[in-house]
Amino acid sequence: MKAKSIVAMIACLAMGVAFAQDEATRWADLSDGQREVLSQFADTWDSLPADRQAHLSRGAERWASMAPDERAAARGRFDAWRELSAERRELIRERAEIFRSLSPDEQRRIRENYRKFRQLNHERRQQLRERYRHMTPEQRKRLRDRLHQRPRPRTRD
Repeated sequence: MKAKSIVAMIACLAMGVAFAQDEATRWADLSDGQREVLSQFADTWDSLPADRQAHLSRGAERWASMAPDERAAARGRFDAWRELSAERRELIRERAEIFRSLSPDEQRRIRENYRKFRQLNHERRQQLRERYRHMTPEQRKRLRDRLHQRPRPRTRD
């Protein structure tokens, strides 16, 4: 795989990881596996900001620890990501940020709804997608509001 693809994949893998380290990471302090994955940065490593170094080194560590099938799956996801338009990638980033800002309960509710949707057969999922595509903006808003106000299971006090 091309070095640029590996580096870009590492950056994507590490996107969800929080920024860390106030100090720069020395090239010599990286593991052999990290240095191998990040070899294209060997000459410029010291000039990278500390947070970028930390981000890349964590991604390289994660990549080095992956099993071959996990790496293949990650490559596939990255290839699909690269094929998206810049506008679509930006929309996904914005939605991910909104999701991360939700409460754990809201995140759990969304994950559960998505899991249920994925369990539907292909034809039913297509029907629901088509129905949603043909809704007016007002109808979509009412649907979102109705789903948001869905009664929650009661808990005993």
